[in-house]
Amino acid sequence: MSKDKGYIVPSIPQGMQELLPKEQILFNKMMDTIKSTYELFGFIPVDTPVMEKAEVLLAKSGGDTEKQVYRFFKGDHELAMRFDLTVPLARFVAQHFGELTFPFRRYHIGKAYRGERPQKGRFREFYQCDIDIIGNGALSIINDAEIPSIIYTVFKALGFESFTIKMNNRKILNGLFAYLEIIDKVEVMRIIDKIDKVGIDVLKNMLNEAGVSEKAAETLLSIITFNGSSEEILQNLEKFDIENDVFQTGIREMQEVLKYINSFGVPKENYTVDLSIARGLDYYTGTVYETILNDYPSIGSVCSGGRYDNLAQNYTDKELPGVGISIGLSRLFYQLTAGKIISTDGPASTAQLMIIPMEDSREFALGTATKIRQSGINTEVYFSDGKINKKMSYANKLGIPFVIVIGENEKNTGRFSLKNMLSGEQTDADADEVISIIKGETNG
Repeated sequence: MSKDKGYIVPSIPQGMQELLPKEQILFNKMMDTIKSTYELFGFIPVDTPVMEKAEVLLAKSGGDTEKQVYRFFKGDHELAMRFDLTVPLARFVAQHFGELTFPFRRYHIGKAYRGERPQKGRFREFYQCDIDIIGNGALSIINDAEIPSIIYTVFKALGFESFTIKMNNRKILNGLFAYLEIIDKVEVMRIIDKIDKVGIDVLKNMLNEAGVSEKAAETLLSIITFNGSSEEILQNLEKFDIENDVFQTGIREMQEVLKYINSFGVPKENYTVDLSIARGLDYYTGTVYETILNDYPSIGSVCSGGRYDNLAQNYTDKELPGVGISIGLSRLFYQLTAGKIISTDGPASTAQLMIIPMEDSREFALGTATKIRQSGINTEVYFSDGKINKKMSYANKLGIPFVIVIGENEKNTGRFSLKNMLSGEQTDADADEVISIIKGETNG
């Protein structure tokens, strides 16, 4: 299309993601895998409105976040598009507190919107896949240990073997900052969060510029860069004999998390304590997580989150501590496909079988299709006219693996020539045998 012919040039707004069928099928499979894993651990689905009242959504925001929020008026009401799934969760829990059972384990897979500058892998409309466990007044630390087992199960189900769940505890960092007399904790956490992107010397200069003394910077860097097993890292912390209650509480919590992780069955090669993981947001108060694909470190964290003291403090006086994680599915999918880590060369259809009826056999073909569908096999019936080669080409282009042509002979005998489009092999079979063959191929 062109403007010269009077048509509007078809396009989508900047920063949006739109997938072709092959990509969308793969994207949906990843989403379904994440969803089924969340449900495997007993999480309950929640779906909040994409639009919220602006005063509710922006109750605690500011800086870059508020600048990125899509806001508009409808009559006298100011509305805003959700920029994550956590703030709507806070409103939801406060609003429906009396109707929920605690601990409240929810998952939410949905779109969020941020008007940030579009760049590779970052979109203005994007899917997030969140889970959170919310307690009423208190929440056992064992929940912090369950989170890595969920992350582990998700990424194994997605087909990844080599990945590391990195963990820290914000109490350790906060106690350490107090001991080292570091004033601007938020800025220092943002700085050490960059440790994988810049060298130690650059990091040290950044700390000095943030008001951290030479001695304090050296001590901090020596602690957060200590190499060893998770247990050895915590033992090294104890050697400093820092008399700070927050610091000591953080160590005890981390030790307890490590104890329970083993009970959850997460292999040691898939998790580690990493004291450089800060999660720059001031939102987190305890355990924090980042997950890295070991073979593709340039992608960055593919799943992150942590513990927070009070989810809904802007909406209720009830104390609602929680712990949760988020997978940015749109960004992850983009990075995996752009880096050819996963292939989108699969089928462009969800159909497993295509039935081609001849004109005098359509009613019988439709009955056959219904029977096969009732067995759980996705079946398409091709109704358009044309030569048989054109119809076969259609199935081939969409990647439909099996085809049956139904004519007078098939209608009379109830037997079909089932063609495997990949191998070219043809098998004589009745409807029940067709079902068995396709299910065997699919399950195999």
